[in-house]
Amino acid sequence: MEADLLSSAAPAIQWYPGHIAKAERSLTDNLAKVDLVIEVRDARIPTSTGHPRLQRWIQGKQHLLVINRRDMVSAEARQQWDAWFRSRGQTPWWCDAKAGTGVKQLQQAAIRAGEALNARRAGRGMKPRPVRALMLGFPNVGKSALINRLVRQKVVDSARRAGVTRSLRWVRLGQDLDLLDAPGVLPPRLDNQLAALRLALCDDIGQAAYDGEAVAKAFVQVLAELEAVAAAGVPAGLLERRYGLAVPALTAAGEGPRLPAVSDLPNGVQLVQNPEDAGDVSPARASRPDASAWLEAAAARHTSGDTARMAQRLLDDFRRGILGPIALELP
Repeated sequence: MEADLLSSAAPAIQWYPGHIAKAERSLTDNLAKVDLVIEVRDARIPTSTGHPRLQRWIQGKQHLLVINRRDMVSAEARQQWDAWFRSRGQTPWWCDAKAGTGVKQLQQAAIRAGEALNARRAGRGMKPRPVRALMLGFPNVGKSALINRLVRQKVVDSARRAGVTRSLRWVRLGQDLDLLDAPGVLPPRLDNQLAALRLALCDDIGQAAYDGEAVAKAFVQVLAELEAVAAAGVPAGLLERRYGLAVPALTAAGEGPRLPAVSDLPNGVQLVQNPEDAGDVSPARASRPDASAWLEAAAARHTSGDTARMAQRLLDDFRRGILGPIALELP
């Protein structure tokens, strides 16, 4: 039976607002006009931000995979993921849309795709035209910021929250490329709650979808486990150094949510091993953190006892990179 990082009292994470459902219908209608699909994923969770319907949408079209927010994971994590994707025949284009890193290389790759398209059109006696590309991805993975970088001006609204883009629109990038900017797309139902948790942690899903305190407590557990995975980028005692409070361990009689077993995770990707299921666990990882006690103590120290505010502060610090580059998924 699959273990859950979230408390059993917390409702399942689900989010499929009306504007996303409407945008998906419009997206389907526009796919026939598109030559190239530029898929954008979050570097912290590259598999959780991969849409299960992607292959159906591509349907033989050219595909560029963009891994955005490269600055938010370690160089070692990028190297591991780069090798993982290439071993599966996919070239990832690593970008930081906020700083502009990797954007020029992506634009050149899209233009090359257009040149190949026009070469085929010329072979059939047709005139050349700009390549029509669809910018596709989960909410808040940086699609609009990436488009603004490609155009070198603010042509679409961009913000670090889900749901800013709500309708499809075409954007002209010079003479060679037309981009269709689409709202973030999500599966109608998030059956994999571990992936849903990762989306919540990275703010790639609307805040109405989850209980902030439950997600923050799960994050404390995730950080404790990731300390043992060098490429994840979590230094020992990170929360203690940042907030002045060590994370206590649960007592033998304590009750709390368990981390999922490796066998429960999708696509061969692991968060980290569950100490209760792993065969070779170091003594330092034998106990689980008491996330509830830490959150209460941190709230008493920093937010006048308001655990909801403390939970939001912890999540915001992660999302803004204040806690450092942290990869929540590794191949």
